[in-house]
Amino acid sequence: MTAAAAILRQRSHGAIALRVERSGLSRMREEGAAKVRFPQAGGEAILINTGGGLAGGDAFTFDIAVGDGASLTVTTQAAERVYRTLGPPAELVARLSAGPGATLCWLPQETILFDGASLSRRIEAELASDARLLMVEAVIFGRTERGELVRQAMLRDRWRIRRGGKLVFADDLAFAGPRPASTATLGKAGAVATVLLIGGDAESHFEPVRTLLGPHCGASAWSGKLIARLTAGDGFALRKLLVPLLGLLAKGRGLPKIWSS
Repeated sequence: MTAAAAILRQRSHGAIALRVERSGLSRMREEGAAKVRFPQAGGEAILINTGGGLAGGDAFTFDIAVGDGASLTVTTQAAERVYRTLGPPAELVARLSAGPGATLCWLPQETILFDGASLSRRIEAELASDARLLMVEAVIFGRTERGELVRQAMLRDRWRIRRGGKLVFADDLAFAGPRPASTATLGKAGAVATVLLIGGDAESHFEPVRTLLGPHCGASAWSGKLIARLTAGDGFALRKLLVPLLGLLAKGRGLPKIWSS
């Protein structure tokens, strides 16, 4: 076996297809290294990567649907680790949908990029006009408490959210090479996050969110949307901001217990 063939065969793949109705779970399919577990009856799903992280060439797909009037919170068992690549990026695709009157919270734990990591992530959501979506993606550039430095990495993050069939939010983040460190980009931040809320109550949270985040993060609200950008020195400091923020926006649902374990 050639070295190239050995590398190709070692790639990890996984897929989850999940649908929840008001009556409970109506569809669940697991494939490869992707698993899902339910610590509570119907209301919370925990995604698990049994491969123990992502490396170049790995590919995972999540199809998550919430039916009319149903609600679901999706999180991950742990922070996702993205290791040094030998060439291609790791790829992650999340396709989300929420029907009329449904609530979907996409709350994975942080993604940790190691030196030389390469990740391409795409998130697409289709929402009914009165559905509610809360989502977060947080990225940590190495674990500072372990002395890890990220000198080179690649990240492509693409979000497309449609509501009532219309595109209402589009966001793209991309860099390759040294971590962007100008005052107009990440500066000295070792961890960043984007939080998005779409729903009829989104704009009412603007002032409480601005007060909670303080002067070093930002938030905007318009047309039934609220977006917050967070930066922090490390993952611990970022989580201290994220937990109360997500708790506020979760509208009484509370955060998954695994976030505090």
